[in-house]
Amino acid sequence: MLVDFNTLPDESRVWIYQANRSFSEQELEEIKSKLNIFIENWTAHGSDLQSGYSIEYKRFIIIGLNQNLNNATGCSIDASVHFIQQLEKEYNVDLMDKMNVSYKQGDYIAYKSLTDFRKMAKDKAISKKTIVFNNLVNNIAEFKENWEVPASESWHSRFVK
Repeated sequence: MLVDFNTLPDESRVWIYQANRSFSEQELEEIKSKLNIFIENWTAHGSDLQSGYSIEYKRFIIIGLNQNLNNATGCSIDASVHFIQQLEKEYNVDLMDKMNVSYKQGDYIAYKSLTDFRKMAKDKAISKKTIVFNNLVNNIAEFKENWEVPASESWHSRFVK
């Protein structure tokens, strides 16, 4: 059951998929349409899952699930992963690689491998004040508070001194 992402309760579970590039306006419209269809039909053991999504910075797909009504099951999580993998193939984009880092450089969103990010930190090209995206947040409350934070306030802090 598709609902507005912003109406989901704070304890709703979130999954964040970061793209290795920005989506075009046309791609965004197509992806939104596909997300609408997927989420409208997303179920767990035949029960509707109250879910919504947000696409941020033309690059991040965030899916939220109200677990107060129904929890995702292994099968429903598999279905969402399969859906994201289909988007990867269709748009020739990487959405599943967790070993990459996105951060802000002014108004631009940069995307680097963890190895490159670590080297940039060592070379002082980024600092503990650099705004990073903590895609490890678990729920909407954490997403609102701790998704877009200075590197010093995220797991990225181990790389910046």
